[in-house]
Amino acid sequence: MSSPTTFTTRIHSLDYLLGMTYLEIPPDVVQQLGGSFSMRLICTVNNALDWQCGLVALGQGAAYISISAKRMKALRVRLGDEVLVSLVKDESEYGVPVPEELQELFGQDPEGFQRFKQLAPGKQRYIINYVATVKNSQLRVDRAIQLIENLKRLPAGRESFRAILGK
Repeated sequence: MSSPTTFTTRIHSLDYLLGMTYLEIPPDVVQQLGGSFSMRLICTVNNALDWQCGLVALGQGAAYISISAKRMKALRVRLGDEVLVSLVKDESEYGVPVPEELQELFGQDPEGFQRFKQLAPGKQRYIINYVATVKNSQLRVDRAIQLIENLKRLPAGRESFRAILGK
């Protein structure tokens, strides 16, 4: 694992995105991380909570990482608070944890797994996150099957998010 890049920043709000809250990543930190906005990272805030994320360009070399209200509550922080941030490159295969139900389906459906592996990383994460967002295991199984079956029916290169969802 690479060594972490640690710095302090404040929690800001992007009003034009309905008040979405974010951690600003200064340009010098973006450069320390390699200057790319396409990498996956593990973000740790106040040495207490970590999650997998990516950088989004903010302008003038700066970037941001969104922070949800749920994470802010868990950290007991608010808009404007200063926080300690530690970023390290995410070495995991997909940049997000793969639900057990989806992993099991991949083992049982080699064709579906091959189609999944051909997708762009963002679409792979979309499928993983869409399956993972439900708490009920049976619903995760149902979602995984639906998405992979839809994916197998689509021509390669035509895998829009809507089409994968079957809409």
